Amino acid sequence: MDENKISFSLGILKHFINDSLGLDYESNKITGFELLDSLVSASAYNTYIETIGDKADTLYRRIKESPISMTTHAYLNYIRRLSAKLKLNEKEVILAFDHTEEDFYGDVQGFDIHGWTGKDAITGHFKFLTCSIISDDIPEKIPLISIPIRLGHYKSSVILHCLSLIKDYIGKINLILFDRGFFDKDLMYELTKLNYPYLIFVPKHKDKKEILYPMKIEEQVAIYNDFKVNKNQSKYAGENILIFLKQIYDSRSEKNYDWVFATNVEEVLLNDIIITYKKRWRIETQFRVQDEAKIKCKSKEMKIRYFFFLFEQMLQTIWICFYKDEISFKEFLIEMNKISKRYTNTQE
Repeated sequence: MDENKISFSLGILKHFINDSLGLDYESNKITGFELLDSLVSASAYNTYIETIGDKADTLYRRIKESPISMTTHAYLNYIRRLSAKLKLNEKEVILAFDHTEEDFYGDVQGFDIHGWTGKDAITGHFKFLTCSIISDDIPEKIPLISIPIRLGHYKSSVILHCLSLIKDYIGKINLILFDRGFFDKDLMYELTKLNYPYLIFVPKHKDKKEILYPMKIEEQVAIYNDFKVNKNQSKYAGENILIFLKQIYDSRSEKNYDWVFATNVEEVLLNDIIITYKKRWRIETQFRVQDEAKIKCKSKEMKIRYFFFLFEQMLQTIWICFYKDEISFKEFLIEMNKISKRYTNTQE
């Protein structure tokens, strides 16, 4: 590995910490430089900041004093630079949205922790919504933005907020892919109103069986669908296309499945819709990769959880863009940790 290249990447992480927490050398006794090694080490070895060094209390205090929006925009600032370097704003993209969760053990309180069953002692989850590039022709399949999800949120509101944050850093959006958890009339209505093309996997429902039942195996049927949205004490008319596919063979599981999709793009019907939809699974692969950099945490504070989550995402994004063809993600983390210690010691 090129040590100068790694050192440059560590400098990027240092700036992310400074921008997230509002740290600078003139007004603070501590900056991202002093906090960097603990964070990289905790990521590399999936442990707690407290077990790495003596900076945990200082780090937690700084995170609590900083607005969540600063962490969001610190990440977006790096995406802006990547977009310019990779010319992402000139490229047509396919995007995917998905949620990922972090387990919580303890007394569930407030609006940041989503209650869970208690199975395996997990009482709740912190949730984050991520939007990623998953286009075939863009090798840098990077997470463009992630935001924390609180109880009682509106799907349409948080998704449109994410799209507004990243719109200047990407080119034309050809399609946005969602799993069945995002099948929501308000979301579909708002996406169409703003000319965002979508493809959503529709949940199982008894009404769908009435159409699927008489169909032949491997038959595809598309129907125009009208629906009503109740919002702001008014009713609004929406429309989309429902696509029914009966007993389509899936080579991955070697089984046949019924599929139903909702979309506002007629051209989707001309393509292999299942292959198109399966591109969404790339975002789930990103989550599994990021788990290799997970920093353990017991805090109930969303600010702390979110800062760690985006720090892990920074590591993943840097690796995807500049190291993926050279080294595995875990090896990259260990190499970053090794050089961060040397980087810190030589700069002190």
